[in-house]
Amino acid sequence: MASNRHLGRVIVLQSLYEYELRALSNDPEVDLDIIVAKNIEPYEKTLGDTEFVYSLARGVKENFESLDTVLQPMAPEWPISSISAIDRNVLRMGLYELSECRDKVPPKVAINEAVELAKAFGSDNSSRFVNGVLGTAYKQLGISEEENHGSNDKKESRKEPSGADGDSQTETGGESETAERS
Repeated sequence: MASNRHLGRVIVLQSLYEYELRALSNDPEVDLDIIVAKNIEPYEKTLGDTEFVYSLARGVKENFESLDTVLQPMAPEWPISSISAIDRNVLRMGLYELSECRDKVPPKVAINEAVELAKAFGSDNSSRFVNGVLGTAYKQLGISEEENHGSNDKKESRKEPSGADGDSQTETGGESETAERS
């Protein structure tokens, strides 16, 4: 059965958002695995690869602090705590996939998926912000597409993210939006 990784990423985003808000409110019963299981349940047959969802959610959660430390200088005018919870978790997911999942997810797919999540769940400017920050991460991490020629995730390849080549543009509805970056 083919997996639906985009749906999986939506579930991870929902789960991380809930986990973070419950943890911030000192919920003593917050458990990421329980949250993920609850969010997967309605989509389990459609989803296919549930291990991808658990692995991504756990990986991001276990690395919140280090991901935030890497992200902060890439958006110096926006302290991590002032970024919306959705955008913050989209950025964490994208950076985690860029840095830790290169053998399974092509970098440009990781960026495009993060931009799509930001478009769907963030504010009007979220997709440009996410594209710019992850495009910077792509360049700073020195990732090359050649690293991914043996990828198991070739079905995930999508259009090239504009942030990956440094021009911080993303296409929406045939128009190009240029992110303002300093």
